[in-house]
Amino acid sequence: QVQLVESGGGLVQAGGSLRLSCAASGRTFSSYAMGWFRQAPGKARELVAAISRGGAGTYYADSVKGRFTISRDNARNMVYLQMNSLKPEDTGVYYCARSRSSTVTSEVCDLWGQGTQVTVSS
Repeated sequence: QVQLVESGGGLVQAGGSLRLSCAASGRTFSSYAMGWFRQAPGKARELVAAISRGGAGTYYADSVKGRFTISRDNARNMVYLQMNSLKPEDTGVYYCARSRSSTVTSEVCDLWGQGTQVTVSS
């Protein structure tokens, strides 16, 4: 069964860094664009970053540009989110997701991980 498993979340002080990892099972990982979403308490889930199938194309939400970097290793079926200069407003549950389309939106993602909690203290 194909699944996504996130890891790397935790508690960090403002200004700190975390690296999230998402491990994908299955043999077709490189066929899909991937995204990282987050959901803060009481807020809607939002796309934070996305990466194309080959990794050449990336997207970042304005709120994380210059601080977060998405990357992938298709040989290892992994996607990463390096988060630097973290702010309290980055707090939330972070989800890795697979998109059926070349673009990444929550509506076209058909496979989601269980999520990993990121908490940034001020």
